[in-house]
Amino acid sequence: MNPIPKSAIPWQVTGNHWLALPCIHPADGALHALGVLHRGARAAVEFAGNPDFLAGAGPPLLRPVVRIGGARRELGEQGLAWERAMSWLPAFTCTIDSLVVRGTLFAPYGRDADIAGAVYALSFENRGTEEQVIDLALEGVLGHRQIRVRTARPADDAHVVAVGKDNVVVLEGSAQPGLAALAVASDVDVRIEIEQGSAARFALHRDVTVAPGARASAAFYIAAGPERDGAEATVAVMRRRGWSELLTITRDALLELEQTVGHDGIDRLINRNLLFAYFYAAGRALDDAHFYVVRSRAPWNGRGVTTRDWDAVVWTLPAIQLADAALARELLLRACELHGYAPGSGVHYLDGTLFEPGFSLEGVAAFAIATDRYIRETGDEQIVDEPAVADTLYASWDDLHARRDEHVPLYSTEVTPSGAPAAHPFTLHGNAVVAQALDVLKRTLDEESARDVEDPEAVRAALRRHFSIERDGKVLFASSIDLAGNSDTSGDAEGSPYWLPLYDAVERFDSVYRRTVRGVGAEPRSLAEQCARLLGPDAPAVLQWLRRAPLDNGVAGEIVDADGKVVANGGDAALAGLLAWSTWYAVHALGVRP
Repeated sequence: MNPIPKSAIPWQVTGNHWLALPCIHPADGALHALGVLHRGARAAVEFAGNPDFLAGAGPPLLRPVVRIGGARRELGEQGLAWERAMSWLPAFTCTIDSLVVRGTLFAPYGRDADIAGAVYALSFENRGTEEQVIDLALEGVLGHRQIRVRTARPADDAHVVAVGKDNVVVLEGSAQPGLAALAVASDVDVRIEIEQGSAARFALHRDVTVAPGARASAAFYIAAGPERDGAEATVAVMRRRGWSELLTITRDALLELEQTVGHDGIDRLINRNLLFAYFYAAGRALDDAHFYVVRSRAPWNGRGVTTRDWDAVVWTLPAIQLADAALARELLLRACELHGYAPGSGVHYLDGTLFEPGFSLEGVAAFAIATDRYIRETGDEQIVDEPAVADTLYASWDDLHARRDEHVPLYSTEVTPSGAPAAHPFTLHGNAVVAQALDVLKRTLDEESARDVEDPEAVRAALRRHFSIERDGKVLFASSIDLAGNSDTSGDAEGSPYWLPLYDAVERFDSVYRRTVRGVGAEPRSLAEQCARLLGPDAPAVLQWLRRAPLDNGVAGEIVDADGKVVANGGDAALAGLLAWSTWYAVHALGVRP
């Protein structure tokens, strides 16, 4: 996996579980790309105005255009002032002479608004003394379609733009059956223009009349479907329900997801990343409507729509659980259904197919830990009776048992949580995680099976005994060992020793632990490691650093610089979940203050 450098464009981002809208240009409000998940393709299917959409170059997929008196006026000619409602709904304000223009692009969410679509709503306030007649258009270009797992592959059929029934513009590929289609319409009748070509252009025109001192609004709907009939049916439903009602439902539903720790800056950090994880690390596939957990739906993240078990249920799930226990339950069941047959076996496609083999102790233990967290925080003990969960827990124990050393109660791994090969087969972080998983398995497996489960305290005692090494006359923990006298202290940023207290391996104030973590991650590079530092002795300083860090326009990215600016693999939705949860945990459970 090659990390993708951060985009130079500070994109506005929104979406729902059906539709990702990751590329809203801050200069003019144009939408350069949108994407959906497709289970059959095991990939994201994305529509854009041109192949270089990530650089903000070329024509966009959709752009609102205003003409007054026949003259085209750019929305961004005097700059757009952006704000983000509910930490998730981007909205702008700008002026064109005596007109104040407000716009928002949102994907409906909430009960009775769970729709594979989006709305571009605009309002005009006339502060002048004369009536204004506005030719408002939503112009666009279908110049690129791609399928993306980790790297993008362009669709090899022709782009098709056509007029459907009821003044709807349909965007799709010429090959049949296709993977996805879009339908674009307005809330009133429009004049449609289409210019066919390799990059087909289209426009939906309507007139908006605004009296002096009055306001007027307009909206355009964008719907997705597995094929054009479904997309047209969805856009008809959106028209019927109306953009104002959809926006009200969405605002109310998002408000219920918000978290607070009593500090405005920390609240913004938590909620921005929690919602990014909520909508971009989990999504519904367009072709089967089921939920899938992925690393990120953002097209500038190099890990794409693949996932590791550890990322899915230990990074993403706890954050979603903070906001929506019902969805967390559904995602845990889905993860068990799709990945539980071979837990910890490597990186997976979104549908559970193995993408990259590589056994990870953390991946095997993740399901037991996630199930226990869910039960403790919701009281829903019946989840262990679900066949998918029960089968996964028994499979986890079988796989762990096979990895136990013959003589010592320690367990071996092939790769670390980041996917890098372990320096030695027995890792500190992996065995700390295994010990907690064994704790859970002893309580959740049937009585006969539980008797065979290793005593977790024996693992913790072996961990302290065998991982303790001497450096410069002082004892600290090695990050990995081979039980033959060889050890390594370089470690893995995603399996940092800072996490040991969370898994009850040591106390936070243990002298060997504090000596081990001293200076680790002090020069930021991995954001995951900075999240881990929230459990360590420097937690207040790290929290302050996170509060001020620009990240990737406020959301998590894998690789950061010393100031907290993401330099590569931005838009990391699973990591955003870890950031939101670990920040919340540090403040709520540990009492850390910036």
